[in-house]
Amino acid sequence: MELVEESPHRYRIPAHGAMRVPGVVFASRALLTDARQALQQVVNVATLPGIVGASYAMPDVHWGYGFPIGGVAATDVADGGVVSPGGVGFDISCGVRLLAADTDAEAFRRALPAVMDGLDRAIPRGAGPGGVWHLTGPGQLERILAGGSRYAVEEGYGEARDLTRCEDGGAVADADTAQVGPRARERGLAQVGSLGSGNHFLEVQRVDEVYDAEVADAFGIAAGQVCVMIHCGSRGVGHQICTDHVRAMDRAMPRHGITVPDRQLACAPVDSPEGRDYLGAMAAAANYGRANRQLLSDAARRVFRRAAGARLSLVYDVSHNLAKIESHPVAGPGVDAVAGPGPGPGPGASVETGTGPGAETGPGERRRLCVHRKGATRAFPPGHPDLPEDLRDVGQPVLIPGTMGTASYVLAGVPGGDAFASTCHGAGRVLSRHQAARETTGAQVRDRLEAAGIAVRPRSLRGLSEETPEAYKDVTEVVAASEGAGLCRTVARLVPLGVVKG
Repeated sequence: MELVEESPHRYRIPAHGAMRVPGVVFASRALLTDARQALQQVVNVATLPGIVGASYAMPDVHWGYGFPIGGVAATDVADGGVVSPGGVGFDISCGVRLLAADTDAEAFRRALPAVMDGLDRAIPRGAGPGGVWHLTGPGQLERILAGGSRYAVEEGYGEARDLTRCEDGGAVADADTAQVGPRARERGLAQVGSLGSGNHFLEVQRVDEVYDAEVADAFGIAAGQVCVMIHCGSRGVGHQICTDHVRAMDRAMPRHGITVPDRQLACAPVDSPEGRDYLGAMAAAANYGRANRQLLSDAARRVFRRAAGARLSLVYDVSHNLAKIESHPVAGPGVDAVAGPGPGPGPGASVETGTGPGAETGPGERRRLCVHRKGATRAFPPGHPDLPEDLRDVGQPVLIPGTMGTASYVLAGVPGGDAFASTCHGAGRVLSRHQAARETTGAQVRDRLEAAGIAVRPRSLRGLSEETPEAYKDVTEVVAASEGAGLCRTVARLVPLGVVKG
């Protein structure tokens, strides 16, 4: 395929064949090494009915199910735009939560071993069942699916301020729990408040460097401060919902006259019964994911109070696997979204800003879009009405986890951010888990981390080998490319003190 370099961090795949829009890839040359499979998925996504602007890829793009991981695509609801579960992924509402402690790393150092031992005992993890909250039955699960973090806080697992620092105030409003199937419910009963496995983690960190002191202060972080980062999602609930609704849409596509180049892009019009059913079930899974991180936060807070006499306050919680109905100005066919502030169209919808090659044509018509972000984080700019009042002047926090032994970053949304105000979500894999496990052993990874002064509490050594840092892109380069492309700005760099892994 033709890949045209438009600027040092922006590449275009011109529309060809069945593509309805071009592909736009934000990256550096180095980050595009071995990205051909993922770029073909960018092309495939550009064929979806109703897609507007472009099929976007973030700097951490890599091959995924249907959509690339690191993919962003928006479809026009009124023009037959579709929703595709592959554009969200199996781990619905997988996301990141950052908490800041009221202590610095120097004062905390002696307490670190006791804190890590406490977290090792308190944080359920692994592929199977087990969670912080042992639900009494289906009624409680129903309330989690409908109420997310809000319900967890109501039940005593957190504090009211947590909800103001959480995307959507802690719960997606349009969840339809009736669309969550029996197998998904069965899996959800036993897993709420657990990390799971794979690349999910809870990490104790130190703020190593602050690049924007004013924004960092508004977020509630400072150089030398101890933080806790939690990366996890909706566990088996999200996986089962994705599985169930991909099958339903695959059966429904002929009825809607839809063909796709890859069956993993199974989709249905947003306003069809299948589209509405999926969005309702997806929102319920997103609420489960929010509650999951809320419960893990509560467990971590208890350990920090007991072992270090420290308090944890929520900085922010944001998903990077979600589809949302949002309002955006659209410049025209095949042209990127253009900038334009304004009020949202209603509950659960959002307004974002975007710029691109079409911006010089002037503001486009505001359209109701279904924005898929898979392995991509929304990055609302300063002044956005959906931001908490105490963050509105500085923009939305964006939380970018690194790999074990490397750095993580806190970013912020910027005015005129592209790709419907979206940015990267992490380092991005370059090796499969099987390949990574062949490269090194878990014991070697553990020894290397401990030699660097990082306390490690794994569920299994196999899990460590699968998540060796060499299995991922350089997160610093990913963040630099994202900032260079005008998607965000860097606020702070965090380094690990200890990691809890599945």
